[in-house]
Amino acid sequence: MFLSQSRSRSLRHAFLLEEGEGVAVLESGLYFFFLLLSFYLLRPLREAMGIARGADKLPWLMTGTLVAMLLVNPAFAALVARFPRKHFIPMVYRFFAVNLLVFFALFHWKAGNIWLGYGFYIWLSVFNLFVVSVFWAFMADLFNDGQGRRLFSLIASGGTLGAIAGAALTEVLMRGFFLGAWHVQAAPAVLFLLSAACLELASQFMNGLGRRFDLGSVEQKKREPGPGVFEGLRLLLHSPYLRLICLYLLLFTLTSTFLYLIQGRIVERAFLGTAARTGAFARIDLWVNVLSLSAQFLFAGRIFRRLGMKGALCLVPFLTVLGFGALWAWPTFAVLALVQVVRRGLHYAIDKPAREMLYIPLGPEEKYKSKPFIDTFIYRGGDAIGVWLPTLTALLAVPIGFLGLATGAAWIWSGARLAEQREGIQEKVGSKPIGDQHGGLEGQGLGSGE
Repeated sequence: MFLSQSRSRSLRHAFLLEEGEGVAVLESGLYFFFLLLSFYLLRPLREAMGIARGADKLPWLMTGTLVAMLLVNPAFAALVARFPRKHFIPMVYRFFAVNLLVFFALFHWKAGNIWLGYGFYIWLSVFNLFVVSVFWAFMADLFNDGQGRRLFSLIASGGTLGAIAGAALTEVLMRGFFLGAWHVQAAPAVLFLLSAACLELASQFMNGLGRRFDLGSVEQKKREPGPGVFEGLRLLLHSPYLRLICLYLLLFTLTSTFLYLIQGRIVERAFLGTAARTGAFARIDLWVNVLSLSAQFLFAGRIFRRLGMKGALCLVPFLTVLGFGALWAWPTFAVLALVQVVRRGLHYAIDKPAREMLYIPLGPEEKYKSKPFIDTFIYRGGDAIGVWLPTLTALLAVPIGFLGLATGAAWIWSGARLAEQREGIQEKVGSKPIGDQHGGLEGQGLGSGE
């Protein structure tokens, strides 16, 4: 018994867990695991369809995705305004699951149709950002500020594992494997069915969290989003804090695009042939996942405690500026790999959870109406600007490296300003235990965190 309690205390200390938080964090991690597993099962299929008629179509597909985001957001806001969280979140996931079943039928009926492929590319781009945005809005609703600093990176590790598992499973199913004497190889359409099943499992874990946090209680009902389809957009236009979040996200997407362009040039020069280049990208992705998981499990929570919110929001932008400078001076694959691994790995472990924590002190309107608009339309807006920008920079003869340095510097400034504004908002709201903020969980041992 003593050894069991000792191990339990050691695990809680290692992962910065407090008494009673373990089950809620595990359920949240599994929820995110199945959510990203559902997406990463289909992501390779989307990438293949996007370049089926040439990579020059990608800017148009990005623009089409942006238009789709603009059309979908009011429909989602109407759903949020009409139903409580315990209903509209599973409804969103099951709506997308039904869409997947429709795609399964269409790909059997119209296999090889280029417009169906383009439609799926845009649909999956919308799906990915919406389901992840809703997930993190729900997390920001359940956990308070102190818990977010300790636990959000650990919860995010569930998504990282889901992404790895989805990519690996898709490769195995598409390549085929031997089951005894039989060679088993799945048709691409089977991925739609597996993805839909993963979405249903994610919905079940969301429902489990809803019961654990008693979303049907009187206190919880006070925290439901209210009526008003365009309330989220109104709040965004009138809130300097939300506008600054938009800027922070936009600058992140732009620096990502600039690095993507530099990466393409360096890899093209350094490696000959598709196989060698694919292997180079795979090595970068492997080490990104290794660093991301290591950071999420081992030290991200401690970095939040030591650096604070300002340090967490400015760390990756600062490293990005150093990375652009290094690539300008030494445009080699070794430097590129180091920059990409450090930047992307720490983004998933620190920068992304920190960005989600920005919503913790805000109300349900901002979390469930403004946030999805920011995470979808603004994010894809940055992508669309980024893919069309090379044409403009070529005309003006402005080096991409210089644009990266300038954008990275602006990103650092926006992170520092965000942290300062958030601190002011947090002082007004306070950092109460979850049971005090959201009603009725103190009995389950979910404490205040700090």
